[in-house]
Amino acid sequence: MKELDLLKKDWKKNENAFNQLSEIDIYKMLHQKSSSIVQWIFIISLIEFVFWIGISLLFDTDTYLEENNRADIVWYLHLFDVLNYSIILVFIYLFYKNYRTISTSSSTKLLMQSILKTRKIVQLYVWYNLGMLLLGSFVGVFIAFTSNPKWDNFNESFATQPKVTLISIAILVVVIAGLMGILWGIYRLIYGRLLRRLFANYKELKKIDF
Repeated sequence: MKELDLLKKDWKKNENAFNQLSEIDIYKMLHQKSSSIVQWIFIISLIEFVFWIGISLLFDTDTYLEENNRADIVWYLHLFDVLNYSIILVFIYLFYKNYRTISTSSSTKLLMQSILKTRKIVQLYVWYNLGMLLLGSFVGVFIAFTSNPKWDNFNESFATQPKVTLISIAILVVVIAGLMGILWGIYRLIYGRLLRRLFANYKELKKIDF
């Protein structure tokens, strides 16, 4: 009987060891998957940064403004661009920092905290980009109209045919809203998909009890 009891105790010890090993394997897998997801967020944000810079270089707004006697606002637009790109670079740095933190994380608690932190930063990054696009669109349209030599004709048209002018403005607003919706959909498709996978890892980590 004593030998049987000893055998049972030994079997229970081995069973606990197998369970612990399984949890460790799961943690390693989730750790690797989370690190890969955050790495992709970092890479995609870099590609997006280069894309927007390329778009801005395609449009020579400086020449247009100088030709229409609005060179006085060129400096302000450059300052706006520098500030905007600097903030985006800060986001990209935070993505890289979170990637390094998750890659070197050695505890479940730290990994879970890093995942939640990454989700918040990505969400803030998306809303910032959408907000800046909206602001930039309205500023760009306003400058385009006021810098156009036909701006006086527009004012006269607004005075004589306010309904037609308001409809034109409404159409312009709808177009901007449509572009915002498309960009939001792209962000949701790319970053949203990555964040959902990252949060799924977080929920699995909560089940692990070392």
